[in-house]
Amino acid sequence: MSFPEIDADRIRVVLAARLGADDLRLDGVERIAVGWSHETWLFDGTWTDAEGARHTEGFCLRRDPGNALLREMSDLSVQFAVLRCLEGTGVPAPRARFFSDDPAELGAPFIVMEKVPGICPNPWGREGRAYYAAAATRGVLPASFTDALVALHRLDWRAAGLEVLGVPPPGGFARAEIAKWRALIEATGQQPDPILVDLLFWLDEHAPSTDRLALVHGAYRTGNVLIHDDRVSAILDWETQVIGDPMYDVAYVLSDLNREGTDLLSNLVPGDDFVRRYEAGTGFEIDLDACAYYQRLYAMRSAAFWMSASALYADGVNTDLRLARTAWSVPVVLERAARDLGY
Repeated sequence: MSFPEIDADRIRVVLAARLGADDLRLDGVERIAVGWSHETWLFDGTWTDAEGARHTEGFCLRRDPGNALLREMSDLSVQFAVLRCLEGTGVPAPRARFFSDDPAELGAPFIVMEKVPGICPNPWGREGRAYYAAAATRGVLPASFTDALVALHRLDWRAAGLEVLGVPPPGGFARAEIAKWRALIEATGQQPDPILVDLLFWLDEHAPSTDRLALVHGAYRTGNVLIHDDRVSAILDWETQVIGDPMYDVAYVLSDLNREGTDLLSNLVPGDDFVRRYEAGTGFEIDLDACAYYQRLYAMRSAAFWMSASALYADGVNTDLRLARTAWSVPVVLERAARDLGY
């Protein structure tokens, strides 16, 4: 299922009604080709409020296209609720403005957020890698990258109202994640590779038990943060967030899957600097055994992700050519898992 196309005029009409601004003017409306799960538009709005005051504000609109990757796991109403909960907490995140699931507005569920200043260099491209390598030498951005994760993990998530995400049973976080991603594998209708079957069994048998819980982003890396003036201005892509073990995020940062040809974590942060600053900021000691486990869980998750992506293309649900090439990523991930399992 896919939803109808929308244009700048339709966005203006809907936003004008939301703002109570008949004279709303939109400038620089641009649909950006980033991300896998939602359509994204950036634009600036200028209007006069009921008291006669003029306003200019930048906006980011994300809409459910109806046929995108991880659609089952990236409910925009949940993302909106999370962003609202994060306002005023010190966690750098866009301020959520509006959510709607009324098809009469834009034909599909959507959220409108503030447009946060910043850039998001692609860590997989040559220019992006060069950008992060240069930033690493200055030292400011690596510290800010670590501090943003510290703020996330130090957040009193209960006080912020984030129980809306669901709280895993005592010691049950890892198995809850396994179940979630196993369901995605099963939804593809594909027969899982024997290595993936073994990996799922190993993960079940060795799941760590921890009662320490935090708000976990689930994909914290360069490429998922905005950067302004050499600092993280916002954490993006609130699609895999969960209440869980903070080591789940730490493992993602430590993983060499998120860096290419460099010892810098996420192409940016010296490993020793990250460990020292994270432990000092959170008061948590990094559990390397738990991180090693979660890196294998990420391998399973990556396989599920790519299987789902390639199935969307093969089944004719989504014609994005990026999805087609993901079929070749599954054996790469599983080959790595096989080595880790001692094949």
